[in-house]
Amino acid sequence: MEEPLILKNDHPAATASVEEDGLQQKSRNESLWMVYLSTFVAVCGSYVFGCCVGFSSPTQDAIREDLSLSLAEVESIILLRYVQYSMFGSILTFGAMIGAITSGSLADLMGRKGAMRLSSAFCAAGWIAIYFAQGVVALDIGRLATGYGMGVFSYVVPVFISEIAPKNLRGALATLNQVMICGGASVSFIIGTFLTWRALALTGLIPCGILLIGLFLIPESPRWLAKRGRQKEFEVALQKLRGKDADIVEEAAEIKIGVGLMVAQQFGGINGVCFYVSNIFKSAGFSPSVGTITYAILQVSGSGLVLACLITGLSFYLKVNELALNYVPAMAVTGILLYIGSFSAGMGAVPWVIMSEIFPINIKGAAGALATLVNWFGAWAVSYTYNFLMSWSSYGTFLVYAAINALAIVFVIKVVPETKGRTLEQIQAAING
Repeated sequence: MEEPLILKNDHPAATASVEEDGLQQKSRNESLWMVYLSTFVAVCGSYVFGCCVGFSSPTQDAIREDLSLSLAEVESIILLRYVQYSMFGSILTFGAMIGAITSGSLADLMGRKGAMRLSSAFCAAGWIAIYFAQGVVALDIGRLATGYGMGVFSYVVPVFISEIAPKNLRGALATLNQVMICGGASVSFIIGTFLTWRALALTGLIPCGILLIGLFLIPESPRWLAKRGRQKEFEVALQKLRGKDADIVEEAAEIKIGVGLMVAQQFGGINGVCFYVSNIFKSAGFSPSVGTITYAILQVSGSGLVLACLITGLSFYLKVNELALNYVPAMAVTGILLYIGSFSAGMGAVPWVIMSEIFPINIKGAAGALATLVNWFGAWAVSYTYNFLMSWSSYGTFLVYAAINALAIVFVIKVVPETKGRTLEQIQAAING
């Protein structure tokens, strides 16, 4: 019986095989670096997003005092005590709604990189306007401009990441969008307790600059290039992302051939909590500075939105009825921190990932813009109505949020498709089938 052929390490065929494996591994490593770099550049936009969200909470009182804003002088912001806070927080989301309306068209017309470039320019202009503001008009314009940039970023960043990432990394990389949003908000919450509000506005320019420079170093989305019929650029971009020695034929062929989640995400109350977290801590009798910093640290982990709302609602119920008052501050802070952690780990990140995956490339711009608009309309509605709801019933507000989050769980179980381990084209085939 013949013995099986065993290739020794010095055999030419074995040597060639080892060299080929080494080249393939080197190519994969090179391609991952480009994917990681592209993702890092894109999520600088997410960080800008977070800075915009985190700006209002630690700075509202200082801005009013510094600019000596009175009821007569800032009628567009301060009409009543509650409208004073509500308009300042919600004007950002109003700008984001405008950005959401145009985000899909911009991303389709200018490309994903072009849309991110424009968004960064709007945010930078907004931060500069806020820094130099001497009255309410410049302040409003700055918040509106940063809001517009946020609205576009909230759509284009997760879409760009989903379109450049290989299927085995897409979910993890897309989640970085929410991580960086939380990071930007957390840093703003923390340093906002030490910096002046003008200095805090200047820090928002740093990620804008990094993004603008980084966009010159990374390729455009291959799927967008394919949609535009730019075949040569499409192949070059895909090859650059996958490695110069990678076989891109199969993936290229596949490429060629979340409104309900957004409602659940926003109407669960996140922007009411996020924009007015310092006020919540203060109302509950807890130090706003200490509570805000702890809130920032725990923002990226945890679970239990419904439980968190119930705990917070119960704390306010006890306070209103003067029951177990010694436990109220601890319960309120526990509920809010649990809420933020839960949101960041689930509803904060997943809807954007799902949105970037389930829409076909031919309608992604319009459908994504609609989903983003719904998201930001919900953000505006919640941030604007939060103080009015709290004046109606502090504990009732959080019971409403708890009920909506409970309905969101049912929606996810019944409607949302599984996308893990599938290419974007396979997801579309499964939905259509």
